[in-house]
Amino acid sequence: MWFGLCERAAAAALLVAAAPVGTAAALVVWILSGQSPLIAHRRVGWQGAPLWMLKLRTMWNGPAVSGERFQWIERVDDERGPELKRPEDVRVTSRFARFLRRHSLDELPQLWHVIRGEMSLVGPRPMTRRELDRYYGDAAREILQSKPGLAGLWQVSGRNRLCYAQRRDLDLQLVRGRSARLYLRILLRTVPEVWSGADSW
Repeated sequence: MWFGLCERAAAAALLVAAAPVGTAAALVVWILSGQSPLIAHRRVGWQGAPLWMLKLRTMWNGPAVSGERFQWIERVDDERGPELKRPEDVRVTSRFARFLRRHSLDELPQLWHVIRGEMSLVGPRPMTRRELDRYYGDAAREILQSKPGLAGLWQVSGRNRLCYAQRRDLDLQLVRGRSARLYLRILLRTVPEVWSGADSW
C-alpha cells in the first residue's frame, strides 16, 4: 500500500512540474487542430478493466465542425491502436505533433491515471483488445495482472523498432521479474530515451 501511495505522490509532483509544458502543448494543439486537445483512447487496463487512456491529440485532418471544437476531451474507440504506427506516419500532418510523439510529450496526461491508481509509472503499456488477442494470445492474461505503465521494458529496449513478438516477450519479462531494481532501472533509462526521441515515431 505504501508503494502505491508513494507512486501516486510522485505522479502528482511530476504532473505539477510538467503542467506548464503540458498546458502550452495543449493550447498549441487546440489552435493548430481546431479540435479538443485531449483524446481518450479505449484500452484494456488492469485485470481487463476498460481504460480510457488520455493523450494529447497528434492526429487531425481539419477543424472540428461547429459544436465540437469546444470539447476539451474527445473519446476515440479505435481498435487498431498503435499497431499502425510507422515512420513518417501520414496520419500525423503537423510537425509540432510529430515532435510531441517523438519525445512522448503526448503521454503526459497519463500521469493522471497514475494518480487515480489506474496505471503505474512502470508497467506494460496498455493495448487494445484487438492487439492483445492478435499478438499476445495466452500471454495477455498474465500481463493484465500488472497495472499498465507509463514506461515499460520494451520502451527502453528499442521502442517502435520492435515487433509485437519482441514486445510480448519483454512485457512477460517485466511482469515475471518485477523488482525495485528493475523498476528504477526502467525509470532511469526512460529519461534519456524520451529526451533523445530515439526509435520513436
